[in-house]
Order: sequence, then C-alpha cells, then structure tokens
Amino acid sequence: MVELCREKCDNQDLDRGGLTMYVEKPMVVFLDKLASRSPEPGGGSASALVGAVGAALVSMVANLTLGKEKYADVQDRIEELLRESEALRADLQALLQRDTEVYADVSAAYKLPRDTEDQTAERNARIQEALKKATEVPFEIAEKCLQVARLSETAAEIGNVGAVSDAGVAVLLAEAAAQSAALNVKINVNSIEDR
Repeated sequence: MVELCREKCDNQDLDRGGLTMYVEKPMVVFLDKLASRSPEPGGGSASALVGAVGAALVSMVANLTLGKEKYADVQDRIEELLRESEALRADLQALLQRDTEVYADVSAAYKLPRDTEDQTAERNARIQEALKKATEVPFEIAEKCLQVARLSETAAEIGNVGAVSDAGVAVLLAEAAAQSAALNVKINVNSIEDR
C-alpha cells in the first residue's frame, strides 16, 4: 500500500519552484523526505505537522459534539471551537511548508562561495538574513501550537465525553510541538550575530 501511494505521488506535479508542497501529498512522502539526508524538511516542519494533527483532533471532538442534544447548551462555543481549530490547522499546514522554504534559504546561503572577502561578506550577510527568517517561522509555529493546546483543553472540558481521550492527545501533541518549535527558535537565535 505504501509503495502504491509513493508511486501515485511520483506521478503528480506538486513541485513548486523546486520545493515539494508537502501538504498536498500523502503523509508518506513527507515522512520519507524527513527521514532522508536532506536538511529540509526538518524539526520545524515536523513541529508544524504535529501541531496541525492536534488541531485536527480538536476539530474531531467538536464535530462529534455538534448537534448532540446532550451538549445543546455548548453548541455555540463548540461551533466557535471548530472554526478556531480549523483556522489553526490551516495556519500550521501553511507553516509546515513555510518552514521548509526558509530553511532551504539558510542551506542555500551556507553554500554560497567565500573565496574572496566580498564573497565572504555577502555570504555572511545572506546567512544572517536567512537565519532571522528561519527564526520567525518556528516562533509562529510555537504560538499557534499553544493556541491549539488551549483549544484542546476547552474541547476536553465541554466536548463529547466519548472523545475526551482525543482532546487529551491533542493537548499533548500541541504542547510537544510548541516546545519543539521553541527549541528551533533558540538554536537559530544563537546563530544570529546581532540578536
């Protein structure tokens, strides 16, 4: 089954300017690339994916609660919860891709020539610029994941009790993703000279 999925993916044109659009391909493509020797996607993209999975679980709890007579008094809040979790899921999916792109810029900057003083200066400037951008994206991922964690707690409190474990998993995933993204921020900031 996995091989068939990979085969079908290879026949689809989902490459945008040399960068694979991971959110448009089956999960196995992302995981295979993550496991490869390529520096991207990396931990930041993985954090965004895990946060998006947490948001999807919040949406599931909301969908399992909507329209249930037992939860009539929280329907408005559940509808709001669903809107918020779906918006966060979309944001995190976009950030998964964005993180891959900004890290590709970091990698490209490190590969610039440094045979002359001018080249070295240009290379260093490009590295610093790329690192700053590569710090902003995981910071945003961490922020979004913390929002997912808060929504997950609300889902556990007012959502369908049959899905409380899913809300709990969403909290754990979102918190782990936020911590992972924050680690990327810390590492990238340490490489920035004018912090």
